Amino acid sequence: MATNPSKLDVIDSKLSSEDTEGYKLRKREYDSTLNEHWEFEVVPDVFKQSLNSTDETSFNYLDENFGILHSWDDIITKLNTLNKNIEDKTKTQYKLLFLSRHGQGYHNLAHAKYGNDAWNDYWSKLNGDGKIVWGPDPLLTDLGKSQAKENSEFWKQQLRNNKNKNQDLIKPTAFFVSPLSRSIDTLIGTWGDIIDIKAIKPLIQDNLRETAGVHTCDKRSSRTIIAQKYESKGFVIEPGFVEEDVYFKPDYRETVGEQSLRIYKQFQFLFNGYPNDEVISITSHSGTIRAQLLVLGHRSFAVGTGGIIPVFVKATKVEKK
Repeated sequence: MATNPSKLDVIDSKLSSEDTEGYKLRKREYDSTLNEHWEFEVVPDVFKQSLNSTDETSFNYLDENFGILHSWDDIITKLNTLNKNIEDKTKTQYKLLFLSRHGQGYHNLAHAKYGNDAWNDYWSKLNGDGKIVWGPDPLLTDLGKSQAKENSEFWKQQLRNNKNKNQDLIKPTAFFVSPLSRSIDTLIGTWGDIIDIKAIKPLIQDNLRETAGVHTCDKRSSRTIIAQKYESKGFVIEPGFVEEDVYFKPDYRETVGEQSLRIYKQFQFLFNGYPNDEVISITSHSGTIRAQLLVLGHRSFAVGTGGIIPVFVKATKVEKK
């Protein structure tokens, strides 16, 4: 059931020079207000997805064992060794990030139905077409739910294999998720019977949401609704999370540069606040993953609905001179 990236996914993953330069400009301006910040880079030759030779249109992470170029034993040993050899984790950190995209939502179904141009020009601004409801905050389709369950089985197999060795150590110790229900429900469907969600307490963060504005599918529910649906299951809503969606504008869509800056801020939070968590799960959206890869210095890489891309990251603290 896992789907390779569609043509629409590939289109959505691409970055223009304007996108990249827009992010760099905003990052420089933001960094100038800080006394110190983290800079990020991808540790090379760990996953196939980071190689320019890997064809994103035909790559399937399930068939490719997450795209590992070496054994998990080697990768986790490398991760542990690099972190153990660091004198000060406030200056340098290495993390393995599993960037997960939500399973197919009803907006994805409608996008494929109407095509990219008609979707962006007309249909995305509505809540539905009389048959499909995709806004605001659409739910997962049956396929989307199945994609999450397939990921769950894949993770279980990964963790069963040589469970007394390093495979068991690839299980994330910290979980972060977009406030949109399709991402939270994907996390539940993937991890609900593997981890104790109430003990792990996944953190819901507004900075992890999809590109904001115009498309009704990217407008989140109120804080009250999110709390009613998910707090009893163990999810924690970040401090400062406001009641209504103040980021959604019906007449303005966030640029890649703007979204990438908020992702950059989220990674500053992550590396400042979770220095001892080496393996992290982040469940979000295609646009969010596009921004995450840009911020981390990874090549652009399309991820299909329900897909996962792992990234081995080095973060270095830079102090203002």
